[in-house]
Amino acid sequence: MSGFFEELQRRKVYRVAAAYIVAAGFLIQMASAAFPAWELPNWSLRLVIVLLVIGFPIAVILAWAYDITPQGVQGTPTRGVHRRRNLILLIALAVVISSCAGYLLLRYAVRGKIDKSVAVLPFQNFSSDPDNAYFADGIQEEVLTRLTKIGDLKVISRTSTQGYKSESRNLVEIAKQLGVANILEGSVQKAGDQVRVTVHLVNVRTGSQLWAERYDRKLRDIFSVESEIAKGIADSLQAKLTGREEQAITANPTNNPQAYDAYLRGLAFEARSNYSSDALFRAIEFYDLAVQLDPNFALAWARLCGVHALLYSNRRDTTTARRDAAKTALENAEKLQPNSPETLLFAGYYQYWVLHDNGLAKATFARASKMLPGNSEVLYALGAIARTEGRWDESIAYWERGLALNPRNTALLTEVAFTYAALRQFSKAEQLYDRALEIIPDEVSLMALKASIYQAEGNLQNAAKLLAQVNAETNSDVAVRIKLTEFRLERNIEKLRFVQDREARLQFTSGIEKGSKQVGLALAQRVAGEPARAKAYAEEARNTLESLKNNQPDNTFVAAALAVAYALLNQKDSALNEAQRAITLLPTNKDHLSGPGFEENLALVEMIVGENSNAIATLTRLLQTPYGGWLYSPTPVTPALLRLDPMWDPLRSDAAFQKLCEEKQP
Repeated sequence: MSGFFEELQRRKVYRVAAAYIVAAGFLIQMASAAFPAWELPNWSLRLVIVLLVIGFPIAVILAWAYDITPQGVQGTPTRGVHRRRNLILLIALAVVISSCAGYLLLRYAVRGKIDKSVAVLPFQNFSSDPDNAYFADGIQEEVLTRLTKIGDLKVISRTSTQGYKSESRNLVEIAKQLGVANILEGSVQKAGDQVRVTVHLVNVRTGSQLWAERYDRKLRDIFSVESEIAKGIADSLQAKLTGREEQAITANPTNNPQAYDAYLRGLAFEARSNYSSDALFRAIEFYDLAVQLDPNFALAWARLCGVHALLYSNRRDTTTARRDAAKTALENAEKLQPNSPETLLFAGYYQYWVLHDNGLAKATFARASKMLPGNSEVLYALGAIARTEGRWDESIAYWERGLALNPRNTALLTEVAFTYAALRQFSKAEQLYDRALEIIPDEVSLMALKASIYQAEGNLQNAAKLLAQVNAETNSDVAVRIKLTEFRLERNIEKLRFVQDREARLQFTSGIEKGSKQVGLALAQRVAGEPARAKAYAEEARNTLESLKNNQPDNTFVAAALAVAYALLNQKDSALNEAQRAITLLPTNKDHLSGPGFEENLALVEMIVGENSNAIATLTRLLQTPYGGWLYSPTPVTPALLRLDPMWDPLRSDAAFQKLCEEKQP
């Protein structure tokens, strides 16, 4: 055998083998890092390893047989005896080394390529009391919250999984729709202070159960169950946890079971609110109860701040009391846990929704995103801020990343569609509304929003088909408003009066919603050729809005609606002053999405009071400006809308306005 090893050294086989192994290892490391980034399939890394393993015996045989000399590649001179034996030994040794290396490397590749994407489906409520469904939903939400703190996992948001509540669930189809490889199912049974939680984790692609566990605990120990479930999922998917992440998923938010129960009830109302004021008020009740039972419950304080801030912003309740309630809740959360990810998340929302400080909010959300790498809410917020600042492409990039974690969130799909509509990229908006309608077929609000895209393009026939289901009994303000727009664009006065009567019979809510509807009815009567009725509604709107102005002097929507009411009552100076005040309160450079809408409102006021040239100049500028529409349309102004809408008839004889109507779609 000594002769065999001497031949290996003489023929420089050792050197070639060592160089090959080093080069192969480098290639495998590069492929392991690069292939996932290029989104190559899982088998691609295994193919590279197989090819390198096959290449090793070939390389050493070539090294045995040939030398590289200054004269080129030449055959190696043969010396000694046992030439055939030595060649057989070389081949056998190379194959053994390749086989061992291949086995180890392929095991590494399979282990390293575990798909760490997971969806947690709604937990089944096995309690005897069906009212305990909130508890099962809350456990699912808290497990998800802990998982989103693990950067090595891709976790689908709860909003996208809520549609799979039925017991008969096709896991393969669900995984395909959500874009994940693994699904966690579970059930919760609660009786008194006893809780049983059963979970099992399935790899849908292989059909194998990766992990399962049953927990029988006291209610006070439910936090340890949530932590153990999150840890079990992470271990099963071989997710790497940093020390901070491990600490975060084992933290207990409160030691008071009653406070936690109230918190879960509030969470359930907030989750199903869909921006409904009634549900948000119920969420506030339970969050308030939670912090009364445990004043040190920082997470409940943070959520309480978020709901108050949302009401202040989206419900247009800009009262001092609402703002102070949000501020107080946030201060309590920051006093208790200033650096927790939840405190930072809702501090960012407070800064964005209440303080309107985009720079501060962005910095806060950036800090939160490092602690909540799998949380789509942070991406949602950053997308909204980018859109407000007019960074449209960046906004869409954030929305798309959010959709990867929340692919069946119709609210998020609608936001992205709304963003494309603001850019007048109507075909992309239509596609996203179609995706949302695949999730919730025949949802009248979504169908109406898609119809508004057709209206903006001047395609009233397709819009009418989508709006066919909307009638006087439809319980959707958005759908009825867009239907009203359709009648107006069709100049269908009889149907227009029918919808007006339906609106008039509705019980008005209080505040800005009441004033806005009164202004909308006044405008509808004006278009319908009923000046007396238009004036009557305008007077009602003025009375409602002037009272609101005294209590909410900084409410931009109040100023804008009041301007229209004054214009319809021939109070020209007051109308122009209020319209300009609305723009001053929220200028375009401060909010690129909503700001131009107040300029459209100014154009409407200018037209009503006879300032036609100014109105046309404003509309000319708006046709080249992306924005989110105005109270009377969820799309920005377009040449088709100007051409069809009778609301702009007073400008129709002007040559400059006619030119705007004839322009190609921006």
